[in-house]
Amino acid sequence: MPVTKLHVRKGDKVKILSGKDKGKKGKILRTFPSEKKVLVEGINIIKKHARATQKVPQAGIREMEAPISSSKVMLICPSCQQPTRIFRRVLADGKRVRGCKKCGEYIDK
Repeated sequence: MPVTKLHVRKGDKVKILSGKDKGKKGKILRTFPSEKKVLVEGINIIKKHARATQKVPQAGIREMEAPISSSKVMLICPSCQQPTRIFRRVLADGKRVRGCKKCGEYIDK
């Protein structure tokens, strides 16, 4: 399965566009490019039943984030603080950057 590029990266702040957490904001903790999914802090919380092990002697129900589709999140521009689409540019020195379509600022410095 070919790895695709996502429009968001680890550490980006995003807004959720659809689902039970619609309208909430969070930071991306991890990306899964081959699955086109992202893990967002505090979003899509699931309950997982865990048995006791030697490392974790306490069994019980743990709450954790589950990945969501990257198409359901929109990047929040760090400069204008608005959810925005992005554009990609190659600078004169060969560096590739993402930019905000609303304010025109580069997101990757």
